[in-house]
Amino acid sequence: RDLNLSLHVVGANQSSEMAMHVPTAGFASMLKEGAKHYHGLEEAVFRNINACKELAQITRTSYGPNGMNKMVVNHLEKLFVTNDAATILSELEVQHPAAKMLVMATEMQQQEVGDGTNFVLVFGGALLEQADGLLRMGLAPSDVIEGYQMAADRALRDLESLVCHTLKDLQDVKEIAMVIKTAVASKQLGYADFLADLVAEACVSVLPKNPLNFSVDNVRVTKILGSGVLSSEVICGLVLKREVEGDVTKVRDAKVAVYTCDFDAVGTETKGIVLIKSAKELKSFSKGEEDLIEQQVKQLSELGIAVVVTGGKVGEMSLHFLNKYKIMAVRLLSKFDVRRLCKAVKATALPKVVTPTQQEIGHCDVVEIGEIGDTNVIIFRQEQEGSAVGTVIVRGSTDNIMDDTERALNDGVNTYRTLIQDRRLLPGAGATEIELAKQLATYAQVNIVSLL
Repeated sequence: RDLNLSLHVVGANQSSEMAMHVPTAGFASMLKEGAKHYHGLEEAVFRNINACKELAQITRTSYGPNGMNKMVVNHLEKLFVTNDAATILSELEVQHPAAKMLVMATEMQQQEVGDGTNFVLVFGGALLEQADGLLRMGLAPSDVIEGYQMAADRALRDLESLVCHTLKDLQDVKEIAMVIKTAVASKQLGYADFLADLVAEACVSVLPKNPLNFSVDNVRVTKILGSGVLSSEVICGLVLKREVEGDVTKVRDAKVAVYTCDFDAVGTETKGIVLIKSAKELKSFSKGEEDLIEQQVKQLSELGIAVVVTGGKVGEMSLHFLNKYKIMAVRLLSKFDVRRLCKAVKATALPKVVTPTQQEIGHCDVVEIGEIGDTNVIIFRQEQEGSAVGTVIVRGSTDNIMDDTERALNDGVNTYRTLIQDRRLLPGAGATEIELAKQLATYAQVNIVSLL
C-alpha cells in the first residue's frame, strides 16, 4: 500500500506540472505577451472613472479668475508657468486611454471655440464622479448616459431664456472690450482691462466687410522681451523681427513685389566649363550677368516698386543694384511670414524673378525699420482703415509672462470670433450654471413624479 500511495502522489505531481503548461484559451491568447485585459464594472469602468477624476483634479484649482498657476516641465526641460488647461494637458503627455479621451475633448474645444478647455475637463470629471455613485447603486451605464443626454437637451433649451445681453455693434471697441474682459481676466491678473482694449482694437481693425469672413489668423502676436505688459501696443499691419538687407530703411506709399525664390541671377541646371583666355573676355563674361540683373531691377523701378520681399537669399550683385535704384530689400525665412505679408499688402507671391503685373503688386502705406527695446523690427504699417492683418506687440520682463499674455490674447480673439457667430451673452461668475442646476433638478423631480 505504501508503494501504491507513492505512485499515486508522483502521478498527481506529474499531472499538475503538465496542466500548468497547457496554453490559456480565450481572448487573452489573442493578445501579445504582457497585454492586460479588464472587463466588468470593478475592473474596467471604475478604473477609467478614477483616472479621469484624477486628471480633472489637476486643473480644477486653475479654474476661474482666482485660479492658481501650475509649473510644468516637459520632456525638453522647458518650464511652463500657466493656468491654461490646454497648455498643461498638451505638455503632460497623458497615456491612460480613458483619460486621453478627456484630453481629446479639450483639444476639440480648443480648436472649435479657442477657450473653455478647463471647463470641459472639470465638467467632464464631475459628470464621471457623479456617474460613479449611480453605477455603484446598480444603474446600468446605458441608463446613466440616457439621463445625461436628457439633461443636456433640456439645458440647451433653458439657456435660451437665460440670455442677459445681446451685442449690438461688432465695431464698438468699448462694448467689445467689456465682453472680452471676462475671457482674458483669468490669464493675467490685474491686466484684464488693458488686454481687453488691445484685443478689441486689433479685432475691429481687421474686421472685413462681411464679418463672417473674420479669421483669428489675421490678428498676429509678436513677442519682444523687455519693459512690461502695459507697454504692449497694436499695429495695423505686420511686424517682423528682421532687418532689411540693403541701405534703404524707410519708404512711404510703397508698391511691394513679393517673390518666394532667391532674388539673384538664375543658375544653369547643368554644370559647364568656361575657358577664358584674356582679361577682356573675363570682363565681357561678367558684364552679361550684370546687365541682366540690372535690367530686372530697372524694370521693377520703372513700375514704381519700392520694396522687394524675397523668401530666399539676396545676391550681392542684386543687392548692389537694388541700392542703386533706392529699392528696399526684405528677406523672410518663413513661408508662413511670406503668406501673411501677401495678405497684409494684397500682393501675389511670384515663384521666380520676373516683372510683376499691376494685379500682382501689393501696396503698403509705410515700410520702415523700428527699434522696440533692443530688438530691430521691420514694420509694414497700413494707415488707412480696413487693414487685412493686425499685429499685437507683446512686451514683458520674462518669456513666461509673454507666453501667458499671448494665450490671454488668443482667448480674447477667439471670443470675438464666437461673438460674430452668436452675439447673445449669459450671466457669468457661475450664475448660469447655478440656475441651470436648479431648473434641471426641478425637471428631474417632475419626471420622477410622472413615472410614479
